[in-house]
Amino acid sequence: MGKTVLWLVCSLFLLYGVAPWSASLFFGMGVFRKGRTQREIAFTFDDGPDPEYTPRLLELLKQSNQKATFFVLGWKAKKYPDLIRRIHEEGHLIGIHHYRHWPNWFSPPWKVRRQLVECQAIIAEITGERPVLYRPPWGLFTWSDLLQKQFRLVLWSVMAGDWWRYGGSRKIRRRLLNRIKGGSVILLHDSGTTWGAHRDAPSYMLAALTDIFAEIQRRGYRSVRVDELIGFHQQRKESRLRWRKRMLIRFWMTWEKLFRSCFRIVPIDEKNRFLHLRVRTYRGKAIRLTDGGEIRKGDRIAELHFDNEVLFQMATKTGSSLQLAIQMIRATEQLLPHIARFLLNQPKGLQIKGLYGVSIIHRGTSQFGFTVTDLPKGVFAFVTKLYLRLLLSVVHPEGKQRLYAKTDLLIPKVVAISSNELIKKYSLENV
Repeated sequence: MGKTVLWLVCSLFLLYGVAPWSASLFFGMGVFRKGRTQREIAFTFDDGPDPEYTPRLLELLKQSNQKATFFVLGWKAKKYPDLIRRIHEEGHLIGIHHYRHWPNWFSPPWKVRRQLVECQAIIAEITGERPVLYRPPWGLFTWSDLLQKQFRLVLWSVMAGDWWRYGGSRKIRRRLLNRIKGGSVILLHDSGTTWGAHRDAPSYMLAALTDIFAEIQRRGYRSVRVDELIGFHQQRKESRLRWRKRMLIRFWMTWEKLFRSCFRIVPIDEKNRFLHLRVRTYRGKAIRLTDGGEIRKGDRIAELHFDNEVLFQMATKTGSSLQLAIQMIRATEQLLPHIARFLLNQPKGLQIKGLYGVSIIHRGTSQFGFTVTDLPKGVFAFVTKLYLRLLLSVVHPEGKQRLYAKTDLLIPKVVAISSNELIKKYSLENV
């Protein structure tokens, strides 16, 4: 019984603390550790403010024209509000370290949450700004920390072990100058009062920083606040996403051209390539049309296809879904007479029964005389829905966001119209 309880406690501890920490360490999940820049770096200072060392650090930062980020403890911020105010007024960023320097692995999530909110309120009352960056003590966090949305977790990519006095300023200088590179988030401490630290350790850190600041400037690095580094990181990330989307679009359009060539899908009008047709034998369930006709299995039909490259070009030039819809309606109106002429010119004995297509973009087609019906359930309907939703996320102006708005409308439907009805409405001979 005792071994079972011990095993259960150890398993819960691993799941609660070690698992999320490992997920972040090895997969970069949910935590900012370093930026993706060539010349910007961020110095960060934990465990303060300290009445002895923080003023000396602020003076050194001012003399060296450097900006930094301070992850402060709530109880110290409450005790030394003037130091918090000075950090803020001198242009540095303030983040939360915790209320007290205690690892989250040994605290229930509701207690951690309550203390973070308390720290945020203390700092906001002093500076007028609510901090959103959070570095848990010793970098230890839980699933609760990782999944919450109110604070951005920030760790580090470079540390020098400056909480000890062993090796002095020379050790700190050597370690930092050997490890700092573009995008580095550097961990240092402006207080030596936390458990495991030496009380006078910050004095060695301050002595090392004088030479370090001079050297990083010589190397062409610029010291910025962590929020600025995150901003650069986000810009690079968005740039990579745009590049990936361009590659995806290029691949998709190449595949589309190959698909159209293999299945003999041809444009209705070479000057307006918005719609394409493919003549084939219908193999699906019977479709009852609004004019009383019916498309049955074995009938000859003209299958309708969008040119997705043209559709994408339309989408990039419009600013909203409404504008895109208007352009699509106009392009369709222009092409319907061409389709009617195509149907009239078919050889006798090879009569096309009707026009048929499957699309997510089916709203408004009834105004052209099309019948809109549900796609029969099955594997084809499931695969078609996945394919068309992926296509929509690529070509739509709102990208993936469109998939989460009005999802009830993003269901593939069958659109069909009889050849007789289309010719009667749109043949130039009947106008």
